Amino acid sequence: MRRFRADLHIHTVLSACADLEMSPAKIVRMAKDRNIDLIAVTDHNSTLHCRLVKELAEESGLNVLLGVEVTTREEVHCLAYFGDLTSLDLFQEYLGNHLPSVPYLPEKFGYQALVDRKEMIIRLFEEYLNVALDQSIDQVEQEVHRLGGLFVPAHIERQMFGIFNQLGFVPESLVCDAMGLMPQSKEAEIRIKFGINDNIPLLKASDAHTLEEIGSGVTWFELQEPTFEEIKKALGCREGRKTTTE
Repeated sequence: MRRFRADLHIHTVLSACADLEMSPAKIVRMAKDRNIDLIAVTDHNSTLHCRLVKELAEESGLNVLLGVEVTTREEVHCLAYFGDLTSLDLFQEYLGNHLPSVPYLPEKFGYQALVDRKEMIIRLFEEYLNVALDQSIDQVEQEVHRLGGLFVPAHIERQMFGIFNQLGFVPESLVCDAMGLMPQSKEAEIRIKFGINDNIPLLKASDAHTLEEIGSGVTWFELQEPTFEEIKKALGCREGRKTTTE
């Protein structure tokens, strides 16, 4: 087994809340500089930078998990990860079908830019991406799993957009492959505080909105190789694969 240092919650400049320096090219370079082995960019309700990040990362020897941060109808932030571009594209269609049209002022709330590998802007989104879908958390989870993806409620301990603050509990019917933690949190303390069973992996990540934040929270994966199937095994603690946050 090999150990892979992973930061699986990073925002690009496509997220209005992210710094304008958060281009795919700069993110890949910083992750390499910070000795990260595996990353995922998880923009708000959009997967549109994933392809470019995957291309740039593969050219530099960095491993990538295809991801997105979804805001459910209850305003719970959830991470979804996919193993191939076909599933990712199908989920992007789902997002487009269920994302309300909400105009906003980019000068006030931040630009949502799609850029190319040379960091040139190729599209600016005028409708706000970080709004709640018209889909419940159960519906989002079911669609992620229908497409073969992984479903992970994000930063569960946060006072805003965390599952426990927004709902007060985890629905019994909800199938979570893991749960996400903020960088400063301690896994043991969070498990006790929210009564989380040991069979549910907790993943620490940076939720980076600036280049300096990349790698501020990481999870270690013990895998044969950094593939989607191996990651699924690690989250299920199967065949010697596992995750650790400390």
